[in-house]
Amino acid sequence: MLSFLPLFPLNLVAYPGEVLNLHIFELRYRQLVNECIDEQKTFGIPVYLNDNLPGFGTEVEIVALHKRYDDGRMDISTRGRRVFEVENFENPVEGKLYAGGEVTFSTDLVDLSQPLPELLKLLDSLYELLSISVEYDKEATQFSFQVAHRIGMSLDDEYQLLTMPRESERQQFLIRHLQKVLPIVADMEHTKARIKLNGHFKNLDPLNF
Repeated sequence: MLSFLPLFPLNLVAYPGEVLNLHIFELRYRQLVNECIDEQKTFGIPVYLNDNLPGFGTEVEIVALHKRYDDGRMDISTRGRRVFEVENFENPVEGKLYAGGEVTFSTDLVDLSQPLPELLKLLDSLYELLSISVEYDKEATQFSFQVAHRIGMSLDDEYQLLTMPRESERQQFLIRHLQKVLPIVADMEHTKARIKLNGHFKNLDPLNF
């Protein structure tokens, strides 16, 4: 079934459940946001990737208007709701300044009730290597979307994850990514440690020849 959404293309991936803060300054998007606030409507953020719209995006709702400037600019917070695929794109929508289009909403197949133990183990290893603390909800039904922006994926990989309808498939995708990047991160951290030692007095063990 087709649904119409006002569209706000961005060079980023918004995920369901994610809170995204936006500074609205273009006239066309000021019109879009004002209409969504006044009419309590949602809008879509399709991913703008490699100079085109490949098709998938996320419907978002405005959860807070933080500031409205004298010149009409706004600071807002949005929360992601559902993944969609653009079927027809109209730029601009007739009688409007902004783009819009007919979309179909994806059916999210939550076939995992908890994150895979291997994924949690890899996440812990990454954050331990980086000496950072990241909090996440292990009971979240879409756990993959919750951590996707926190593991250093490229925009292309983040988009590919968005197109996957099954939670199990998405978590396996994250596992494969982490298995690739962890050795690289470990090597970088080892190099940083060696650089920090350079110039320091070293207590070296004598060598027996």
